[in-house]
Order: sequence, then C-alpha cells, then structure tokens
Amino acid sequence: MAKQSNLHCSFCGRSRDEVKILIAGQEGHICENCVEHAQEIIMQELQVRDETRTTQYKFNIRKPVEIKNHLDQYVIGQDDAKKILSVAVYNHYKRITRKQQPADDVEIEKSNIIMVGETGTGKTLLAKTIAKLLNVPFAIVDATVFTEAGYVGEDVESMLTRLLQACNYDIAAAEKGIVFIDEIDKIARKGDNPSITRDVSGEGVQQGLLKMLEGTEVLVPPQGGRKHPEQKMIRINTTNILFICGGAFDGVDKIIARRINTNAIGFNVNKEDQEQQRKNLLQYVNAQDIRAFGLIPELLGRLPVITYLNPLDASTLRDILTEPKNSLMKQYTRLFEMEGIKLLIDEDVLDFMVQKALEFKLGARGLRSICEHILTDAMFELPGSNKKELHVTLEYATKKFEKSKLNKLKVA
Repeated sequence: MAKQSNLHCSFCGRSRDEVKILIAGQEGHICENCVEHAQEIIMQELQVRDETRTTQYKFNIRKPVEIKNHLDQYVIGQDDAKKILSVAVYNHYKRITRKQQPADDVEIEKSNIIMVGETGTGKTLLAKTIAKLLNVPFAIVDATVFTEAGYVGEDVESMLTRLLQACNYDIAAAEKGIVFIDEIDKIARKGDNPSITRDVSGEGVQQGLLKMLEGTEVLVPPQGGRKHPEQKMIRINTTNILFICGGAFDGVDKIIARRINTNAIGFNVNKEDQEQQRKNLLQYVNAQDIRAFGLIPELLGRLPVITYLNPLDASTLRDILTEPKNSLMKQYTRLFEMEGIKLLIDEDVLDFMVQKALEFKLGARGLRSICEHILTDAMFELPGSNKKELHVTLEYATKKFEKSKLNKLKVA
C-alpha cells in the first residue's frame, strides 16, 4: 500500500490521492487532467496547421466576363456553355464568400451544373480550366464505377476521397472544391419495366447521389473503397462543394426531335430551319428530355443548371489545332524543340487532319490520334540524329496516315 500511495503524475506531480484516474505507462504515469490539457494542445496545433495549409487555396474569385475570357484562351467555341458555366461558378463562390448579415434571412442555394455534349467537345476541359483559374481543389470521377451500397464497386462517397487526395487531405479546402462527375449518362435508369434484377449501377447510384449533391454531412473513407466498421472516417460537409456533371447522352437527340417535331410537313414549313435544327438538336435540351433519357426527377432537381456543347465542325476543329494556349500544334512544336528540331507543318496538312477527324467522329480527341499516327515515326527516329528540321507536307502526312491502323477503321 505504501508503494501504491507513492505513485504520482509524471507531468504535473500530483499524487495518486489528488487525482481521479492515473494512467500507467512504461516508465511513468499521467493523470486525467494532463490528458485533457494535452488534447487541447493537440487540437490547437492541428487547427494552426490546417490554417497554414489552406493558404495555398486562396480563392481567386473572378467576374463572369473574366472567367469566360480565360476559358476562351483554352477552349474554342462553345460560347453558350462558357457563359452559363461562368455565371453559375461565380454565383456559387460569391455565395460562399459573402458575409452573412444578422438580419438576412435569404439563404442562397447552390447551383450544380449538368453539361450535355458529344464526346471530345470539351466538357472535362471546361471544368478543369475553371478549377485551375479559381485555385480550388478539383477532382474528376467516373460515374461508371459506382454501385449501390453493399454491392461490388465503389460507394458514391469515394468521389470525395479523390477530392481530399487532390488537396492533401485539407478538409476546409475540400469543402469548397469542385467535383466533375463524368459519364453521368451511364447511370441512367435502365428502363421503366420492372425487373427481377436490381438496378444497382443505375437508379441505385442516382438515389445515393441525392443528399450529397444537395448538401449534407458525409462520412468518407480516407483511402477510398468500401466502408468498414474499423476504418476511421473523415466527416465532410458537401453544402459548398460544386458538382459539375457531364455526359454524351447518346440518343437524347431522338427524344428532343420528337418533342420539337422536326418532321413537320406542309406548305408553311421552313425546310432550312428544320435542317439547321437537325444538325444540332442538343441546343434545345431541357430537364424533360434528360428525364426521358433515364435520370430520375429527384436528381435533376439538384442539377438546376443545364447547358449543352455544340458538335465540332470543320472550322472549330481547325482552330483547335492552332489557336488555344495548349493547342496540339504548339504541344508538338515544343516536343521537337526539346530535341533541338524545328517543326514545320503545311496548312493543307492541317486541313487533312480536320477532314479525317470529321470522318471518324471522335471530336477533338480524334485530332490527337491523327497527329500521333502522322508524327510517331519522326518522334522515334529524329531524337539523337543530326537533323535540325522536320517539314511535314501533305504527301508525307498522307503516306504516314495510310500506313497506320487508324486508316483501317470503317467509317459509319
């Protein structure tokens, strides 16, 4: 008993009789008062570290006109989509940064965005460029990997894990970030007919997204994957996270055509207007069409801003090759400059690339594939050689492209 009464806290020096709990260690003891004090010190230190870490994400809020002008430097065309995106993003971050007035009872809700456009028209590039301009954490996730909770695949919460990883697990910055959900059309409802099999990768995923898009407290597994009872979760509030969804919605043009009646007949029908409508039906897209495609009304209600991207025509594809800051020709020119080689490409070669890209209907991504097939042999042979200039003529480009496997594709 004498030995027991001699025990004392190694930090504050209180004896066993003066404290309620005395926790034993290998070479000392600590009382409950010192544990509480140590916890306060740890919380203050972690808060200071979080504040210093978030300084790299000082929001660079720009006016809508400035956002659109910045997008013009990287994305060719798509003026309507740029304007709608610029306004929606500006209003969202204005809502976050505004000072709440005590007597102000107006609560501004966030405006998540859905973009409809064919593949290769610039949906991902628009979202990525805006996030870089505003200096906010940004994550791209693919909706095709998600399944309903309890099934093989990923939970919808794992998209927030990607956002956390993008900002080095800075929760305060992640709660004001942007998540781009690609291929949102792939989780459309498979059909209205009842089935014995459960639609776990379609409507089930849409149901799981509802609260997250609207804004709620979400428990996120720090390393992604499925939730486990023994895994420590990170709590994230999604109220100020902007969700931008994009998808090709292949077949929605037929739904739009039925609605606007492009096959009208009669003496007063303007055939030119009808032909123009058929070329770009996506400009008439609305929530009713996307609902008919397979997205549930509850999800569309949380994606109030709907915009579209125009299909790329020949003049737009031609500009994409040379005009933007990150244009393909500037990228390849820089690659050859690193080897001390000057790249010269004739104008008719650029027209040839555009013509092939239109044939294969792959959008801007098709241009890169065509460039690679034309220049691969040169990029393989010239590094290490004494040649200081590469002049790509139409004859050279045609010869290299005809040898490529891409030329064997059958155009539908």
